[in-house]
Amino acid sequence: MAIIFGLTRGRHFYRVRKEILHFSDLPEAFDGFTITQLSDIHSGSLSNIKGVQKGIDLANAQNSDLLLFTGDLVNNMASEMDPWIDLFTTLKAPYGKYSVLGNHDYGDYTKWSSTSLKEVNLMRVKEIHSEMGFKLLLNEAVLLHKHGQRIALVGVENWGKGGFHQFGNLNQATAAIPSDSFKILMSHDPSHWDAVTVDHAKHVHLTLAGHTHGMQFGIELFGFKWSPIQYFYKQWAGLYQRDGKFLYVNRGFGYHGLKGRVGVWPEITVLTLKRSTDQVE
Repeated sequence: MAIIFGLTRGRHFYRVRKEILHFSDLPEAFDGFTITQLSDIHSGSLSNIKGVQKGIDLANAQNSDLLLFTGDLVNNMASEMDPWIDLFTTLKAPYGKYSVLGNHDYGDYTKWSSTSLKEVNLMRVKEIHSEMGFKLLLNEAVLLHKHGQRIALVGVENWGKGGFHQFGNLNQATAAIPSDSFKILMSHDPSHWDAVTVDHAKHVHLTLAGHTHGMQFGIELFGFKWSPIQYFYKQWAGLYQRDGKFLYVNRGFGYHGLKGRVGVWPEITVLTLKRSTDQVE
């Protein structure tokens, strides 16, 4: 029954997952600041307008201050997004919408008749982010201001292990921001956290990733969590912490490959930043 449900209704069985994260050095003005994270839309797989609308409405209903998208807008081609641009444009957040690229966005998983066509496709993917009201961060950072204080939002291009491109450049992305800034990083592939971010010279307080989809198959019940993807990715779904640094891996909004989800449901993440005297362990 669970498999039948997952294959027939699971692809739009959106779950809102909430976490409260405590930081001793969070600027006071951002105490209680909320972030909605979406990831892995994979528009080339989508077909049900009412189903997708349900997810968009649920994301907007969170009324978060900031909305972040952590990559894989398409499966292969920018044109896959054409029927969905208007719908995703309706996503809103008072402090803005920001995004990064995922591995699928570069057009590497389809054959192109020329290199120039592939390059044009990537340019179009980037344009679509702008058309939807998202600021695409390409190894760069922006400062978000509130009541005279600021935090830094950093976005890197895709960086992955095991044969994936490593276009992400955290040094470049953080070069122009003050070292003492509170930093939130968007990086599509969670393997970047272990390999680069945790031991980086500049302290990155919170990293947001996606990519794994939780393999769209697994068991998550009563605190127990299992999926075959865990044998490939150490951090594959939910919240992780090391050395006072957090990583959150979103399970994905859309789907790819398997035309459904079994046990690992599509996710809308809501993170609340809290200032605390002592770092929560």
